[in-house]
Amino acid sequence: MKLSELFKTKPCVFSIECFPPKVAENYPKMQATLRQMATLQPDFISVTYGAGGSAGGVSTVEIAAFLKHELQVEPLAHFVCMGSDEAKMTADLAALAKNDICNVLALRGDVTPLRPASPHFVHASDLAAFIRYKQPGFGISGACYPEGHPESPTVQADLEGLKRKAEAGADHFITQLFFDNYQYYRFLNRARKAGLTLPVSAGVMPIVKKSQIERTVALSAASLPADFTKMIARYQDDDRALFDAGIDYAVRQLRDLIEGGADGVHLYAMNNFEVAQKVYDGIRDLL
Repeated sequence: MKLSELFKTKPCVFSIECFPPKVAENYPKMQATLRQMATLQPDFISVTYGAGGSAGGVSTVEIAAFLKHELQVEPLAHFVCMGSDEAKMTADLAALAKNDICNVLALRGDVTPLRPASPHFVHASDLAAFIRYKQPGFGISGACYPEGHPESPTVQADLEGLKRKAEAGADHFITQLFFDNYQYYRFLNRARKAGLTLPVSAGVMPIVKKSQIERTVALSAASLPADFTKMIARYQDDDRALFDAGIDYAVRQLRDLIEGGADGVHLYAMNNFEVAQKVYDGIRDLL
């Protein structure tokens, strides 16, 4: 089922994100985690980009197929422009189609030494347009940034980029993580005024470990409200207290988003079932 159909039938779509293991030996552990996450009955699970094969680890396609056929959970496969070209993307799309997977998240991807710039896909909108042309039956999702993409010169330029993604074929957006719901509501208001009517899933990541503070919070460029910084300052040196406080913050954030009319909520659970379960338990009555 295309994800766009889900948003027509549910007031708020609940989804979880997972990422492929870097080494194939860890795949059985991940499969066990995904089986647990499936018990939470997410409407879909997105799988971040992983090449697998000679690159090591497990591919996005393999995990998406496991979700689809073993767990009967709709997968959303991430594909990135960086390190790809038309031939590779054609092969990847064919692999998805062979496994009856019909939803793709088109991303530019991070610039890294291992992923050179694509000769064919400069922007995510280029990739979306290619997918729409090669596989018109696919549902295409896109990323959006409540506080603007770090490389966008202005908020208006960022909105124009989202319009191009929609024109290229995107029918759903997922936000980058954020910690201040005001930023999401302001973004959504601007997007609607700009004529963007596609459903938007609000992405939330519970901060439950000290290592996440520097690695995730600092790199996300998301603004930090006072309640969040006070939580970090108070509990950063107490592992269990930080875990509980991080779950509580995420639950309160998500409950406000659901009650505020978010089309969907997308949980960045970092392959951690305990996190996913505790957050879900805190919002299930609203779903």
